[in-house]
Amino acid sequence: MSKHISLSVACPHCRKSLMDEEVKLQGFPSIKLNIRLPGNRGTIHLCSVYECFDHQADIKIDEDIVVDFTCPHCNKELLIKEECQICSAPMVSFVLNTGGRVSICSRKGCSNHYVAFVEISTELSNFYSNYGE
Repeated sequence: MSKHISLSVACPHCRKSLMDEEVKLQGFPSIKLNIRLPGNRGTIHLCSVYECFDHQADIKIDEDIVVDFTCPHCNKELLIKEECQICSAPMVSFVLNTGGRVSICSRKGCSNHYVAFVEISTELSNFYSNYGE
């Protein structure tokens, strides 16, 4: 049986949690974000389980469109100055509550994402303490 790793993340600007206990995906709290598309704004809930791409949005998002993500607390943009290695869209970054960060591609349909650690020994140790077997 495989173990699901549900990542708990916060805004890199205001450090408030982005986790939504009320909207669950795959049985875990979702990541709630504001989104902007050309001519439309809404809210999206992303699955917090690593390698899961499920989401719920209150507006239609067409395949291949680049989405602008903002924090629902401070409303600051979450796009970073890093291009996706697969499709060249901007990446979106969140802070992991255990230390380090999670980055995802802003293009709907692109599966690029990764976890990165700055202080590798401390943050990796915290990560395994929280998510390891």
